[in-house]
Amino acid sequence: MNAGTLGLYHLSQRPRTTPAAGEHPPLLILLHGVGSHEGDLFGLAPYLDPRFHILSLRAPYTLGPGSYAWFEVQFPPQGPVIQPEQAEASRKALVHFIEKVSAHYQADPRQVYLLGFSQGAILSLALTLTRPDLLAGVVAMSGRTVPELFSQDGPLAGHLAPREQLENFPLMVVHGAQDQVLPVRYGRDTRDRFAALPVKLTYKEYDMSHSVSEASLRDVAAWLAARLDKKA
Repeated sequence: MNAGTLGLYHLSQRPRTTPAAGEHPPLLILLHGVGSHEGDLFGLAPYLDPRFHILSLRAPYTLGPGSYAWFEVQFPPQGPVIQPEQAEASRKALVHFIEKVSAHYQADPRQVYLLGFSQGAILSLALTLTRPDLLAGVVAMSGRTVPELFSQDGPLAGHLAPREQLENFPLMVVHGAQDQVLPVRYGRDTRDRFAALPVKLTYKEYDMSHSVSEASLRDVAAWLAARLDKKA
């Protein structure tokens, strides 16, 4: 685990299959949810394509021992309320990380993918809308699109990527129909928001709660592998 010039602590697993001579491996960056840590999603690594160099990041805000967040959030009855300035600071930290990480690990800068769960999915979607040029694809699991980030006086106002950068951008959104933390209406709202953009959207719902099921993981792994196959 290290941070160094990349700025964010993370776990690293090099590809389980050796790249061909002269080739650089694709990168898959994992972003955990609120109250979790970098070791959580790292447990998915054995089930994901062995061609990936996998990095699992620790969010920058400490909530307690082994408990971190990309931004603080409260859950009143009317719905989640976030600290948008913290979310924007985390987004900028991720941009910095992604801009430096390929050279640091000698990976392919044209094949950097994000996989985020819950709050990590929120950040992944924010990166999709603002810096798709840094990414080859995004998986957003059990997250939501946060309107207050993009409001007229929000921190991302005026920073959205031009539509042409989103043309055919690969995006997979998955959500649990039984999610009690971020109900499925958030997944469907994300689906509808991105369906109005020129991205290449895959949306799937599963009979699960706020979690990763075997079925959802299998579909996500297959989707990511298909992206690599297409690049190859």
